[in-house]
Amino acid sequence: MIDFGFDKIALIGAVALIVIGPEKLPRVARTMGALFGKAQRYVAEVKAEVNRSIELEELRNMKTHFEDAARDVQQTVRTEVEQAGAAIHDEWHSATAGIGSLAGAADAAAAVDPLPPMYRHPKKNWRLKRGATPQWYKQRAGVRTKAQSGAARVARHRPPGLGSGFGSGR
Repeated sequence: MIDFGFDKIALIGAVALIVIGPEKLPRVARTMGALFGKAQRYVAEVKAEVNRSIELEELRNMKTHFEDAARDVQQTVRTEVEQAGAAIHDEWHSATAGIGSLAGAADAAAAVDPLPPMYRHPKKNWRLKRGATPQWYKQRAGVRTKAQSGAARVARHRPPGLGSGFGSGR
């Protein structure tokens, strides 16, 4: 950067005072200060962006390192499991090889796995589910528990003393 000492700044200030004049100098100084502040903020933003990109690159490198390590562990586990399975298979065949021919026929029949049972829908009846709800809850919720025709419902809720309304001649 440019090295400005006190004497150089004083010289620049004196020249500015003579060239610009005492009336315009405060406004020019404010403008120069604002521009200098914007330049500092811009430099700080660029530095922050560079730091972020460096950190992002480090994180990417770390991610690839961990992925490689995970792949290595997975490959190691897979080979160990395959080796153990092969060893168990070999032991099983060596143990069953000594059994006689009668047991061999029974073994062949047992080796054929029966088909698993087919899925059956439980066939749950919604009426049974509805019937399992307690009566007190149905009454509180206003669920009708008995089927009733519209005319019967009207007759049930008619105030007493009005009669049925049929054949009254009114």
